[in-house]
Amino acid sequence: MKFICSKANLLNGVNIVSKAVPTRTTMPILECILIDASTNDIKLTATDTDLGIETILTGDVIDHGIVALDAKIFSEIVRKLPDSDVTIETDDNYKTTIICEKAKFDILGKSGEDFTYLPYIEKTEPIVLSQYTLKDIIRRTIFSIATDDSNKIMTGELFKINENKLEVITLDGHRISIRKIDLKQSYEEKNIIVPGKTLQEISKIIPGNVESDVNIYHTSSHIVFEFDNTTVVSRLIEGQYFRVDQMLSSDYETKVTINKKELLESIDRSTLLNKENDKKPIIMKITDNNMELKINSFIGSMDENIDIEKDGRDITIGFNPKFFIDALRVIDEETVDLYMVNPKAPCYIKDEAGTFTYLILPVNFNAIP
Repeated sequence: MKFICSKANLLNGVNIVSKAVPTRTTMPILECILIDASTNDIKLTATDTDLGIETILTGDVIDHGIVALDAKIFSEIVRKLPDSDVTIETDDNYKTTIICEKAKFDILGKSGEDFTYLPYIEKTEPIVLSQYTLKDIIRRTIFSIATDDSNKIMTGELFKINENKLEVITLDGHRISIRKIDLKQSYEEKNIIVPGKTLQEISKIIPGNVESDVNIYHTSSHIVFEFDNTTVVSRLIEGQYFRVDQMLSSDYETKVTINKKELLESIDRSTLLNKENDKKPIIMKITDNNMELKINSFIGSMDENIDIEKDGRDITIGFNPKFFIDALRVIDEETVDLYMVNPKAPCYIKDEAGTFTYLILPVNFNAIP
């Protein structure tokens, strides 16, 4: 095998597929990036068997062939090469020579025969989104997936499609995030649970162009995302997602309209007084035209007031400040509406158009005078 491509193209391709290289595996071949130049395309592939990424590089194939190279060593070499054209050549024993200007590396490769190729998925009727929309909707929901595997369903995002509507839902037991968007065309009803890890890696590598699309295909067990010259294949999470509709309520006793930036900055300031082993809640005391925010920790205390518009009863309620910050950071509106029932019921942050809903459970707190 022998091919030539620019260092910039090679590095970009390596960075893309490296997201699928497992950190721990009992199969050494999966610690490699597969370079496939068996046709006139130069394809890089990596997989951990749950997630696989393939990307095609622009370059010139001189001799066809396939080799698997240790991902860590190969990526570190490519990263430190001069910004010039790179020639990669292998012999019959898979010894691989990498040449760029005056730099030359010889490393041992492996046969690609044992490499786990990406599963074949029949591609019919893609779900089409702009790259920007997919990247944006991941950013606005991914923070509320569960981070441990005790409940596998919670580690994924529900993609709920009905005609020309896409609803993306995440929850972790303390909060729920819901975003709704209009699709370019209508589809049959679908409920797909996509692993959060897959979506996190996609959000890192997808350019996010408004004018470029991503095509999404799926079977009962796999999902494929195709954009530019890159293909991402992932296993789906099997099972029934939670009946989130039954967890939501439109009832409220208190509605607060507040400047989002002021609320976010105030809560963010309060976290200065929270230590890792001393997580104190932010207390919101809501009265006519005023929200008083208080926090009291071993380090000290904070008290701040924000002007609001209030409809309904006065209420004093406590929250994990991080959960509020996470939600407010992904809302673009200048003002937000908070809906509350009582100090033990969830708070809803939502817009009148119904494009987003963030539910945050309150926490118990000792009264602050």
